[in-house]
Amino acid sequence: MKIKSILAKPFAGYIYKTIQKNKLTAVSDQEQIMKQLIKVGRSTDYGKQLALKDVNSYGEYKQAVPVRDYEQMRPWIDKIIEGKHNVLWKGQPLYFAKTSGTTSGAKYIPITKESVSNHFGTARNAALCYAAETGNTRFFDGKLIFLSGSPELERVGNIPTGRLSGISNHLIPKYLRTNQLPSYETNCIEDWETKLQKIVDETLHQNMTLISGIPPWMQMYFDELMNRTGKKVGEIFPNFSVMIQGGVNFEPYKAKLFESIGRPIDCIELFPASEGFFAFQDSQKEEGLLLNTNDGIFFEFVPAGEIFNEHPTRLTLADVKVGENYAMIINSNAGLWGYNLGDTVKFVSTNPYRLVVTGRTKHFISAFGEHVIGEEVEHSLLKAAEEDGIQITEFTVAPMIQQGNGKSYHEWFIEFENKPQDIYGFAEKINNQLRSRNIYYDDLITGNILTPLKITAVKKNGFIDYMKSIGKLGGQNKVPRLSNDRKIADDLTKWAEN
Repeated sequence: MKIKSILAKPFAGYIYKTIQKNKLTAVSDQEQIMKQLIKVGRSTDYGKQLALKDVNSYGEYKQAVPVRDYEQMRPWIDKIIEGKHNVLWKGQPLYFAKTSGTTSGAKYIPITKESVSNHFGTARNAALCYAAETGNTRFFDGKLIFLSGSPELERVGNIPTGRLSGISNHLIPKYLRTNQLPSYETNCIEDWETKLQKIVDETLHQNMTLISGIPPWMQMYFDELMNRTGKKVGEIFPNFSVMIQGGVNFEPYKAKLFESIGRPIDCIELFPASEGFFAFQDSQKEEGLLLNTNDGIFFEFVPAGEIFNEHPTRLTLADVKVGENYAMIINSNAGLWGYNLGDTVKFVSTNPYRLVVTGRTKHFISAFGEHVIGEEVEHSLLKAAEEDGIQITEFTVAPMIQQGNGKSYHEWFIEFENKPQDIYGFAEKINNQLRSRNIYYDDLITGNILTPLKITAVKKNGFIDYMKSIGKLGGQNKVPRLSNDRKIADDLTKWAEN
């Protein structure tokens, strides 16, 4: 053992005990955070408009603070960009995290002095919880890599601005700087394919012990390592023991990633976003991710089916139930108030509060009233793939609306690692799984309004080529699982197998 792994043990034990205590006070901690946010918010422009000075309870808070998404908050962000202070939070943000927008183009999410610890302390806590539970601290002695966006920052309204993963490169503790790969220069390369080659050059002969990133981009890294050497990743890096991942559901990528590694390895799952770090896997033994209830964010939950209502039901942590699908609303010390994050979650436990991410409020299919969500399609595909021994590289689903006498259906674009011999039989298995998970979809099939789903097989690397064609290859970009229109589907037909 080296000095870092030795020193990590007592620190991991301290953090682990603190988190165990926080589990017991989650509801009261949330109440306290709400009060702290209101106290600061009263002196902001936004708080004055909402009359937060008159708010003293959650009931009053719900009445005063509307649920809004980024597009509705954009005028206030613009004021910050113009140089105004005390708009959504005291002073001005330290950074803007730049992320992809919808109708308004790029989104600029504030990161304040108070919210930095939430963003960049939670990943550390997840690794330390893992170390405390398993006793494995050896990975602190080797090289660590996070497949991220460029750390080069621009200025928007004189505020340093960049991808969240790029900003994080500036905030890595000094004691980990000597462990970090790739180099700063390589991380600054914008073209993903060029960057990937340089990352492999720099890491191939290093003692890699921890690898982290979004699963599809980790897979590309693993593929290139294997192409160079003809060996499995676990053989190339014999001391590689921990993989940290987040950003998308891990399950569809898990089988192929593990096959590429060639041996069992521990995984830590995270639930981060530009708006905050919401949950993390605190145990290798328990299902779900522990909600981050004591770190500057006051959470609300709206039944997913009500999120687009004018006055949806809003619940605090104390009122959530296991198994219900909720849209997550955040109020934070970054100056986000009643903010509709766009993610849906489901609690698997309320003692402690652990959840799984089930999808996106805007990523669903309901072209025919079926209300199909990401969790349902992922579960259906994985069950069918498991039964037939099939590995999936990537997939997305879209409606095919037929005119006249033709019957409409869901079209699944799937890139297979190993294609099923009977693709029609495989489609039938997915269809049956989805019918068992979603009664609305089942009713539409039974009523002959929809015909069973159809699969369009995508060529090898087709999704990579598609992302490249739209300028979103690498970094933190990912393909939506579900679309309510044909935009992605129609583009993907260029890479369909004949």
